[in-house]
Amino acid sequence: MGRKSQRKNVPMDLFDSDDDTSSISSSSTMRSERPGMDDVQVHKDLMLDQSLDALYEKRTSTREQALASIVDAFNSDLQHEFVEKKFATLLHQCLHCTKKGSSKETSLASHVIGLLALTVGLGDQAQEILEESVTPLSQALKSGREVLKITSILECLAVITFVGGTNPEQTETSMQIIWQMIHPKLGSNVVATKPSPAVITTVVSSWAFLLTTVDRWTLSPKLWQEIVTYLSSLLEKDDRSVRIAAGEALALIFESGTLEKFAAEAKESANNGSVKEGSVSQEALIHMHGLKSKVVNQVRDLSVEAGGKGSAKKDLNSQRNLFKDLVEFLEDGYAPETSTKVGGDYLLTTTWYQMIQLNFLKHFLGGGFIKHMQENEFLHDVFSFTPKKVGGRGSGMSSEEKRMFKSPNSALNKARTQFLNKQRMLAKNMNDGHYAATVENE
Repeated sequence: MGRKSQRKNVPMDLFDSDDDTSSISSSSTMRSERPGMDDVQVHKDLMLDQSLDALYEKRTSTREQALASIVDAFNSDLQHEFVEKKFATLLHQCLHCTKKGSSKETSLASHVIGLLALTVGLGDQAQEILEESVTPLSQALKSGREVLKITSILECLAVITFVGGTNPEQTETSMQIIWQMIHPKLGSNVVATKPSPAVITTVVSSWAFLLTTVDRWTLSPKLWQEIVTYLSSLLEKDDRSVRIAAGEALALIFESGTLEKFAAEAKESANNGSVKEGSVSQEALIHMHGLKSKVVNQVRDLSVEAGGKGSAKKDLNSQRNLFKDLVEFLEDGYAPETSTKVGGDYLLTTTWYQMIQLNFLKHFLGGGFIKHMQENEFLHDVFSFTPKKVGGRGSGMSSEEKRMFKSPNSALNKARTQFLNKQRMLAKNMNDGHYAATVENE
């Protein structure tokens, strides 16, 4: 409310003309108020302030340009100080843009919301982003069929849930919203529309990204069969990006050891002469092993595909490499190891779930990936990654930012401790019965 009265005095020429007079004037004022800050930083701060105020403008192109500027700023640096002051305003203006904006505006606004979540990291603000955004984003998904709009919202929902989801119910809700884009709950007046390959790919990759954060052992036998059957059908699609996304999701499901858990429960029930509620029957277990055998055969075929299937030749090597890794995993239990150069360091992954998290966040951050991996403490925690300090310098945080983000008693660090405990538990589950994904006895 009060934000609109302030907007009248903010120069909008940054987006509407080439006249830099007011920018120079404002920059001089800010420099005198904040001695010691170099001109480049002052200009960046001014750009962000003007971009935020431009989100109130009526012209769609002005808002789109402002959002693009904010995306660039959040990719090029971690905007802790700006977020501290303008968090709520930025969030709610971006949500407003997703309600009324064009496909491009909705896409950019969704991306800003995701970047905002990654910037604030764990804590109350990330939870607020998720709680405030789920409903409007879900509604925006239903309001149009443009591929750019849908895929951007899905990726945003996955990221804000990854950061801000504090309980399984929140994550499950987001996963259901995502999955319903390819498996909608149809009413009597609802007509199913066939999703595009780009939407299917984004749904599967976003859903799998969130699956890395939950205890997959809670998958029921029925749900396991439905998901694996559907993902198996995607391996037959012509689009390589769809096949690759389905292959990664299947790898994650088999890495969790869920099928082996079902087999152990069925064996225990048979030995005791009783069947526990919710456990899998011998007949269902045989069907599930049959499904896995089918997947193994599909994966073998895709790992040596000659290239006649699928239109994007550049994806052929990616597909072959992925499915060769998946064959090795399903037959011998060895997950692929990856190494990604980050400045002077290397970020290593040794499990499918780590690789899926890394690939998704690398795709979402785009050109901002290296900067965030070097300076974003939330991502350091996710990947247990500690980058070297350039020139022996510290993080470059102000004293206020250090108080907010580094103090052992801060809300962020308390949430960080809870997150690390959860990560250790998930890793332990992986290492305790996890790579029992071999195809022997099938």
